[in-house]
Amino acid sequence: MAIEDLKSSNPYVHVENISKHLRELRIHCHEDVKKVNDPKAKALFETTEEVLKGLEMAFRHYRENGEDVMG
Repeated sequence: MAIEDLKSSNPYVHVENISKHLRELRIHCHEDVKKVNDPKAKALFETTEEVLKGLEMAFRHYRENGEDVMG
């Protein structure tokens, strides 16, 4: 899962690219929770999944509203 080095100056192109990687990583964490037995690792992956969901939402709001969602 290599992150592309996009040459575009259009922020929406970069938002789409990063959103794709956030989604892939969130799904990966979700799947890893099912694979490990260590409770601390499960908690770490579950927390990471929740944080990534929040970031995905922020990126989605930016795409939908075209506004600064962080400030």
